[in-house]
Amino acid sequence: MDSTHHTPRASDNGHAIRACQPRFESALDSVGGVVSKKKRQRSAQARVRSRVTVQASADPKPTDAQARPTEVPPEPAALSVPPPIPPGFGRIPVHNVQPVLEGGDYAAKAVENGDLPVTANIFREGHDAVAAAVVLTDPAGATQRFEMAQIEPIGLDIWKAWVRVGRPGDYSFHIEAYDDRWGTWRHNAGIKFSVGQDIALVRLEGLQLLDEARDAARAAGDAAAVTLLEQAASQLDPEQPMTVLASLPTREDLHQAMVRWCPRRLATPTREFPLVVHRKAAQFSAWYEFFPRSIGAERHEDGSWTSGTLASSEEMLEHVAAMGFDVAYIPPIHPIGHSFRKGPNNSLTAGPNDPGSPWAIGSADGGHDAVHPDLGTLEDFDHFVARARELGLEVALDFALQAAPDHPWATQHPEWFTTRPDGSIAYAENPPKKYQDIYPLNFDNDPAGIYAEVLRLMEFWIGHGVTIFRVDNPHTKPVSFWAWLAAELHSRHPEVLLQAEAFTRPEMMHALAKVGFHLSYCYFVWRTTKQELSDYLNELAHETESFFRPNFFTNTPDINPKFTRSGNPAAFAIRMILAATMSPAWGVYSGFELFEHAALVDGGEEYLDSEKYEYRPRDFTAEPNLNQLMTKLNRVRHDHPALQQLNHTTVLETSSDQLFAFAKRSGDDRVIVVVNLDPDNTVEGTVYTDLGALGLPADARLVAHDELTDTVFDWNAAHYVRLWPAQPAHILTISWA
Repeated sequence: MDSTHHTPRASDNGHAIRACQPRFESALDSVGGVVSKKKRQRSAQARVRSRVTVQASADPKPTDAQARPTEVPPEPAALSVPPPIPPGFGRIPVHNVQPVLEGGDYAAKAVENGDLPVTANIFREGHDAVAAAVVLTDPAGATQRFEMAQIEPIGLDIWKAWVRVGRPGDYSFHIEAYDDRWGTWRHNAGIKFSVGQDIALVRLEGLQLLDEARDAARAAGDAAAVTLLEQAASQLDPEQPMTVLASLPTREDLHQAMVRWCPRRLATPTREFPLVVHRKAAQFSAWYEFFPRSIGAERHEDGSWTSGTLASSEEMLEHVAAMGFDVAYIPPIHPIGHSFRKGPNNSLTAGPNDPGSPWAIGSADGGHDAVHPDLGTLEDFDHFVARARELGLEVALDFALQAAPDHPWATQHPEWFTTRPDGSIAYAENPPKKYQDIYPLNFDNDPAGIYAEVLRLMEFWIGHGVTIFRVDNPHTKPVSFWAWLAAELHSRHPEVLLQAEAFTRPEMMHALAKVGFHLSYCYFVWRTTKQELSDYLNELAHETESFFRPNFFTNTPDINPKFTRSGNPAAFAIRMILAATMSPAWGVYSGFELFEHAALVDGGEEYLDSEKYEYRPRDFTAEPNLNQLMTKLNRVRHDHPALQQLNHTTVLETSSDQLFAFAKRSGDDRVIVVVNLDPDNTVEGTVYTDLGALGLPADARLVAHDELTDTVFDWNAAHYVRLWPAQPAHILTISWA
């Protein structure tokens, strides 16, 4: 079964070249006479060679050399017009187009109404100017041009355009490079007018280009452009003074009109490259994770428990929404197996009151399409989802493709698992760790059966209102399977999002993103120093931004971060601020705001008394807490588009290894974040702001509004800051004059 969408590869260039050949005809018309003359010369030379060969063979006294058979050179092949172009290079070479994934096998990503940077290396022979544009084709087939500009350093021939996309859907784009005749004229005219060289000829060349552009504008009905171009042509009148002539090449309004209307010669298009545009939540969202069974759970005097339910968890939805989160993420809600059930702290023996791990899915009560009886019914789940929507939340459901020994699949489909030589089903292992309560799936015994069942399950929960799936451990399943499933879901339910819980190697993590996962967990939880944070933010913003969308979780049920394990409240605040501002998507697992930090073993990442294996009711209003900080961070994120993307991100230099700073920009919205990375001490130093990265002139006077303290002050390009544990960061929105 083909798991990828086919798009043309480099081997298809021949077809593209033949299709584009008519574009070159007009450019070669002017040299047609030269080509014909050269063909006649070659034919005459061939006739001379033929006569010489005949005379030599008739010599009555041949030398030894003449006695050898003489090979007559073959007649030269006729010159094709235009001549064949080597694969990969057109008349004007365009290569290294980005963003392109795996040669175009997979689509680069953007979000609705967002900006996408497109770059390429573009150059040509000689000194004549070249220009280029990105041509975007939307889902309806309409096209739009975005002119490219050469970026620094000029000698590397790198061209770039920011492409604005619209509604979600499947797009494509290509780059068209062309002979920039107006650019060449502007350059030459600016020099020659200034020194009085070839004035008459330069005037005539300019008039010819202006007339061509005027005719094109008139044919398109652009009266304003016609007027502008005719006025410009009048400036080339021989009676005009030199000052008027010299001003013409520098006019920006004229340049823009010529870019639009001057006929393009030697137009060289690349092939089409795929681009998919997703809804905004695929990039920008704030997640909060909680266990429904813990919300409202009660422990009785005899040690037994009454589980929290989906109904009791609706109150938690209100709390999550009030703090400004967008997504309520819940672990699996399915029946939990009894065989080999894990007890507290992952112990091998569970007591009668231990609920087990939600990721050990399946029992006599059902499998992946059932709701655990302790949590309620499918109707309760429907009401839970509906209430979330009323509050402006989406529900993300954990989707874990594994089974407890009690799962109906174990008896109905034993071929979906790996059978050991003794006839038993293999349970999950990561030696020396053993997970006897979980059977991993084997995707190779009956792939068609497993694929169909997984798609059925997805369709089932989508039918019950789920629009986001947090996929557990996708890196332990075949990438080809995810490519197939993601394509199926995209074609059937393009609004549905997949988040990969893939704490794994970069290649696997990136492959999952390329084949269709919209979001992914990432390495943020382990990036704590200034250098680590700087390198990681640069990677995410400038190397993988076209396909990999990170979700910066502060913690997870599996990861008790080392940075906050001391319990210092400032450490928790620092990590929250970093997560919420560095990444467009961020998340918190409940308890972090209450400074939970006890580890199962000294130096380990597992939480003591982990909620994965037991009920964990909490008082979320208990003081102290970080509820107010979370609320403020989410408000600032929603108010400032600069924090909703990664493209325009610049890491800033600071004078201290404990000061981390970066700037983000979206249009006129500019944000600078400065964080003290030492939760125990006051840190001071200088932050050096790159005004150019913020789109500001070097002499701009900046005014900063600190969103955390609601204070306003002047900000300098080299600014002294002092931050301490009680105030560990600035989140500055920047205005200027």
